[in-house]
Amino acid sequence: MTNSPNPATPGPNGAPPPAGPSHFIRDIILDDLKTGKYGGRVHTRFPPEPNGYLHIGHAKSICLNFGLAAEFGGKTNVRFDDTNPCKEETEYVESIIDNVRWLGLDWEDRLFYASDYFDQLYEWAVQLIKAGKAYVCDLTADEVRQYRGTLTEPGKESPYRNRSVEENLDLFERMRAGEFPDGARTLRAKVDMASANLNMRDPVMYRILHAEHHRTGDKWCIYPMYDYTHGQSDSIERITHSICTLEFEDHRPLYDWYVEQLGIYHPQQIEFDRLNLTYTLLSKRKLLELVDGGYVRGWDDPRMPTLSGIRRRGYTPEAIRTFCANIGVSKTNGSTELSLLEYYVREDLNRRAARVMAVLRPLRLVVDNYPEGLVEEMDAVNNPEDESAGARKVPFSRVLYIERDDFREDPPKQYFRLSPGREVRLRYGYFVTCSGVVKDEKGEVVEVHCTHDPATRGGNAPPDGRKVKSTIHWVSAAHALDAEVRLYDTLFLKENPGETEEGQEFTANLNPASLEILANAKLEPSLAGAGPGSRYQFERLGYFCADPDSTPGKLVFNRTVALRDAWARIEKREKGK
Repeated sequence: MTNSPNPATPGPNGAPPPAGPSHFIRDIILDDLKTGKYGGRVHTRFPPEPNGYLHIGHAKSICLNFGLAAEFGGKTNVRFDDTNPCKEETEYVESIIDNVRWLGLDWEDRLFYASDYFDQLYEWAVQLIKAGKAYVCDLTADEVRQYRGTLTEPGKESPYRNRSVEENLDLFERMRAGEFPDGARTLRAKVDMASANLNMRDPVMYRILHAEHHRTGDKWCIYPMYDYTHGQSDSIERITHSICTLEFEDHRPLYDWYVEQLGIYHPQQIEFDRLNLTYTLLSKRKLLELVDGGYVRGWDDPRMPTLSGIRRRGYTPEAIRTFCANIGVSKTNGSTELSLLEYYVREDLNRRAARVMAVLRPLRLVVDNYPEGLVEEMDAVNNPEDESAGARKVPFSRVLYIERDDFREDPPKQYFRLSPGREVRLRYGYFVTCSGVVKDEKGEVVEVHCTHDPATRGGNAPPDGRKVKSTIHWVSAAHALDAEVRLYDTLFLKENPGETEEGQEFTANLNPASLEILANAKLEPSLAGAGPGSRYQFERLGYFCADPDSTPGKLVFNRTVALRDAWARIEKREKGK
């Protein structure tokens, strides 16, 4: 499955973008509103597990849940599924809250935790035991798997399945009291060991974990499983449409079974396709391996698909929301091109990012016939897409820096930048003609000399009307700011990073060139006050964002996304011959 651009404009006050073409979930809600189901209410929720950082895949779910509720005048809750204290941390909770807010979405006062409902969930478990619908099982985890059966063979009933209600109540209370060690016993639902759906074969409801919870402390040593917690939490919060990804489709009968057996309010679970991006892994377990293994600098490494990572890289929340509104919602898992996400980022930054000049791989350019000591202030447009952005002054002097790639002593065909005897335009500056070079002892060009045409100030065409085929950017050497610039490529080499050779780990597909650090970049002086998160278009080079690593003595910038560059494609083609 592929997706094509269909730009959408973000809504006001940080709301999600207006709905794109209708999809099956939206149609379900429209039908429910027509029939008066749920009293005309639309109430959704986003239920993250606090065991890692949110990634771009979560953004699709977040925007879908908040977007549908906003469209129909409903509400959305944020509820943490904090049922596994061994993997959960307050750090993850705080990062999730921060990133949902960064996306521009507001849950008002509806922030909840599954742990808020632990007492009620326990009481409902007791209710199921009394109804003969749950029992305490002494099988080990391995034995439970052996008894479970396969897709083609039914499971076997546990030898503890027919314990009396009184014995089950006693054992469950003792489990809660901490009498038994981890893994010694579980509470299981009594459903159907012959069911074709493996999730219905007496699933575990509670397990023993003597672990301190980040919110409830040591109050509990038994914790409910996700499948048991999910539906009842939705019921408590009076959710109407419980939207989740397709891997939970086979869990829906169990979701329904629990709420029906308990006789409580019944939300509707609806499954949709999860986001898969080329060259990207969206498994929290594998992302954690990358962090713990030192393959990246942390959860917010700009190469990571986490919201913290792409935020640090310079992606905008508006671009993410527009992307999510346009990639579609279906019942079939597919793959979305990473280039489509970059398209929306580029389109958004094109409208909002100020233009500046920066030289990433500096080469000295000396304008021989320009007066020594003279400095002129050239007018430069801040953003041609936004007249209100105005203009700025850029200093021009005798010695400049240009990009090393903008000069070739022996230029190939179709190369129209600076070379001996050739004239080019310096952006906002002058027309200059290369007159010579200076080389080091290795024969490498270290300095280019040229002459300028004074009649072309501001980069304007000369009186005789002659034209040049190339315009290049520059920075005045005397006024340049030192900077470190980090260029990012895809973290993985393969479109599907999860595909590996037999015996290989997914890390075998890591791209060794995913980060290139340029330590000697030169920036125009207007960037002196660039604070972390400030976004710019470095003219002809791409969009860049100031990194939190910046210091007063040296700026650090991350490349957010490159510009589409015809010459880069030509060079790539030439190298491939």
